[in-house]
Amino acid sequence: MALTATLYRIELEICDVDRGVYETLDLRVAQHPSEGADRLCARVVGYGLLYEEGLEFGRGLSTSEEPALWTHDLTGQLTHWVDVGVPSADRIHIASKRARVTIVCHKGEEALAREMDGKKIHQAGEVQVIHLDPAFVADLAERLERKTRWVLMRNEGELTVTVGDETFGCPLGLGTL
Repeated sequence: MALTATLYRIELEICDVDRGVYETLDLRVAQHPSEGADRLCARVVGYGLLYEEGLEFGRGLSTSEEPALWTHDLTGQLTHWVDVGVPSADRIHIASKRARVTIVCHKGEEALAREMDGKKIHQAGEVQVIHLDPAFVADLAERLERKTRWVLMRNEGELTVTVGDETFGCPLGLGTL
């Protein structure tokens, strides 16, 4: 029997002082059977950090030609490709020819650097990278519940997420490939 996705309902309050974005969103996030809780949490944090009108979750790990998050313009043209974790250099090379690319990395800077080292990537200097502290993401994953509320706040390069009565924080590592 095939395993099915687990659905999470996350009320996400975004207070992004750095970008001037303030929203409260009711998200339904599907977790693929092979996806770890840390990757799911990194996707949700990435969604909050990059939120813009039209940002959507991709169909998941089972659809390898789609990113974790993406936006399209009114004509259906892909405008923003967001990968989570340590995507292959080939994947980023192809994606950067189609749209603006962001990587939300929760596996450590070294892992991403090893994957990209010496590889050809189209407009590598334009690929935005958001590094999340793996311990921060692990703390969120430990408290992940099927129905939950998160308050995500970014202010002066610092990120905090409040889950219930606990608050977790980390400095945001922002850069490019």
